[in-house]
Amino acid sequence: MKPPRTRATSVGVIDIGSNSVRLVVYQAMERSLVTVFNEKALCGLGREVQTTGLLASDAVDKALTALKRFRALCKVQRVGQVHAIATAACRDASNGPDFIAKAEKICGAPIQILTGAEEARYSALGVISGIHKPDGIVGDLGGGSLELIDVRGHQVRSGVTLPLGSLALQDLAEKSLKKAQRIASEALTDLPQLLAGQNRTFYAVGGTWRALARIHIIQSGYPLGVMHGYAIPAADALAFVRRLRRLVAADMLADIEAIAEARRPLLAYAALVLEHIIRVARPTTVVFSTFGVREGLLYSKLPDAERAKDGLLCAAQGLNELLSRSAQHARELIDWTDRLFRVMHIRETEDERRLRHAACLLSDIGWRMHPDHRGEQTYGIILNGNFGSISHEGRIFAALSVFFRYEGLGNEAKPPALTEQLSPAQIDRARLLGTAFRVAHLISAARPGVLPATHFRTHDRKLMLVFEHQMVDLVADRVGGRFKQLARLVGRSGSIVRS
Repeated sequence: MKPPRTRATSVGVIDIGSNSVRLVVYQAMERSLVTVFNEKALCGLGREVQTTGLLASDAVDKALTALKRFRALCKVQRVGQVHAIATAACRDASNGPDFIAKAEKICGAPIQILTGAEEARYSALGVISGIHKPDGIVGDLGGGSLELIDVRGHQVRSGVTLPLGSLALQDLAEKSLKKAQRIASEALTDLPQLLAGQNRTFYAVGGTWRALARIHIIQSGYPLGVMHGYAIPAADALAFVRRLRRLVAADMLADIEAIAEARRPLLAYAALVLEHIIRVARPTTVVFSTFGVREGLLYSKLPDAERAKDGLLCAAQGLNELLSRSAQHARELIDWTDRLFRVMHIRETEDERRLRHAACLLSDIGWRMHPDHRGEQTYGIILNGNFGSISHEGRIFAALSVFFRYEGLGNEAKPPALTEQLSPAQIDRARLLGTAFRVAHLISAARPGVLPATHFRTHDRKLMLVFEHQMVDLVADRVGGRFKQLARLVGRSGSIVRS
């Protein structure tokens, strides 16, 4: 009998930023972080630091009040370990040390004041933890500073910190967008960290840039509201931020109600900085990441072996263990489809293979739902899942594969929304994988130990499913019918063989 899984120790991060103070509690210190609580207070600690050198007194009061609540929340939730960090405003303000001393007494934990280099590095590590094999420039726009750093796969290069955070730029420019434009241009033109971004990806991190992405989603009518991994061609992003900056300046932005009131005055400054970055770096794509400093901090504390794991597969495995009838069966399904694709000589890229493996792990998470709605419900769960290391296109593919597993390929199984984002070849591959799932789950009733006793053979244009002797009683006409449907999808005839 499998021993009960020990309860993981939760971990919290208190992030004292220049604009917001936030508490995030994660289920455990692991490769794929699962958020169980997230709350922020927009305090504006850094709104006057550039001109006065001080944290504003009312902002300090707001932040300390928020921290008292955060400590109480950590006690209520019995958070096992709490990490506290502070960024640009606290490191730049002359009264920062006094504020930090008071904050540490409230939090009951030491607060690490990040240097600009540390903040840039943790931002990069956050993107590495949440984006599969990133290649480009990470830009983390906070309230007090902008960090720019180059990432390639798991490699992080040296970064730079600039006083171009939304609050800092507003303060330096004395609330003049024209002056802010001049400041940003002088700081970013010919910057080596940006010039290295040509024809690569720019990864936008930070709450105000996410607010820009939210407005773009609304205005473009894009039907998936997941912020992480939202990608815009750089040319489109440049036109958008130019237009948005003009609309915000003229108080004519119709969709501003979707943005928190405290962030609204900062939108034009964030748009202005992004405009200059795109013009200088000339990336191909702008990708928005919800993984940043906090996730990077925890990622840096993981053992090397844990960091090397695939974040998507770890997340899918977590949902598999939580929601499937048998976590082991889903892992056996990976091996089963490996063998099937190998016998059928179906070529896969590395990313196609990992998406197939993720779909296998997620293929039974809808079993508790009403049979009439399993397809659409699991499609929504996977599509909107709170996990990283997957693109929006990848989400749609994995979700569609499991949709076909539940709905079949009949005329009544109408493809759900967003499938137009996939190519015909991707949709065909999702149909094939979903049909394979239908065969495997019908054979095994989602129980472990069955699929390893079935094998595949080919002869000429015939695909055969072979049952070992001890499993032959599982053969049925319905199984044969589904397997023949699977074989037809790859241009073959299908048959069942009893060993």
